[in-house]
Amino acid sequence: MANPRIPYQLSSRRAPLPPLKGKRILVHLVVNVENWQFDQPMPRTIVTPPHGRETVPDVPNFSWADYGMRAGLPRILEAFASRSLPASTSFNAGVIDAYPQAAIAMRDAGWEFIGHGMHQKAINHVEGGEEGLIRACLDKLKDFTGKPTRGWLSPGLRETVDTADILKRNGVDYVCDWVVDDRPSWMRTTTQPLIAMPYNLEINDSIIYAIERHATGEMAKRVEFTFRRFERECRDSAIVFAIGLHPHLISVPHRIHELESMLDLLTASSDVGFFTGSELADWYMAAVPAPAKV
Repeated sequence: MANPRIPYQLSSRRAPLPPLKGKRILVHLVVNVENWQFDQPMPRTIVTPPHGRETVPDVPNFSWADYGMRAGLPRILEAFASRSLPASTSFNAGVIDAYPQAAIAMRDAGWEFIGHGMHQKAINHVEGGEEGLIRACLDKLKDFTGKPTRGWLSPGLRETVDTADILKRNGVDYVCDWVVDDRPSWMRTTTQPLIAMPYNLEINDSIIYAIERHATGEMAKRVEFTFRRFERECRDSAIVFAIGLHPHLISVPHRIHELESMLDLLTASSDVGFFTGSELADWYMAAVPAPAKV
């Protein structure tokens, strides 16, 4: 069936989008910061269990993620801070309690907090229902950051048929689950339109290293090839270059240099600017005001 939320349109037929602060390639660094629960099966694994039998607690796979929260995240914070780069974190609200130093460090760094569920698990079939969970996450983030949460990225990008409607009803301006274009789009909801913000499945360390299991260096290659293509395409319209990152993947010792090289490649270009999700949402709303009906 056709996309029920976003009307189909060739990207080449869309009206051009203007530069943002003079930049035509708009990089959105999205760091996925997650609370994998010790007493639950791990949502993704690096080590298979003996004889294929899953165990709880799953110490090796929990430790894989926990390492990222302890040793990996400081490397990302330093890489961004040393280059004065803004970033967004798609953030399990449960991290506030489970990893308070990490939450405070990102808040102090000025990162934007994007809702990402309470823990790293699907948002359907939860106690209290999906809307109750989303409200609880948004409330917890607002209490912690002191500002409304404007963006959302569902755990695993998995939604129900109601998610977009619930998000808009609860004041969310943009969602990163619908990876359909390199430019934002307006989405249908039962109330008002919602922005589908570009995210990335191909340039995402979880896909590249945890799922496809490529050798170190693959992500940097993809970033460079994509950047070279966007250098051509951004002459016609500004374009969003989203990069998905996870502390337990890109910032292990043998890969952190890869993130640093990607950042250096992009910061060297006069076409490139780095922006948070809210900055991109405001730019898009100014360039393409929300239609009365999508």
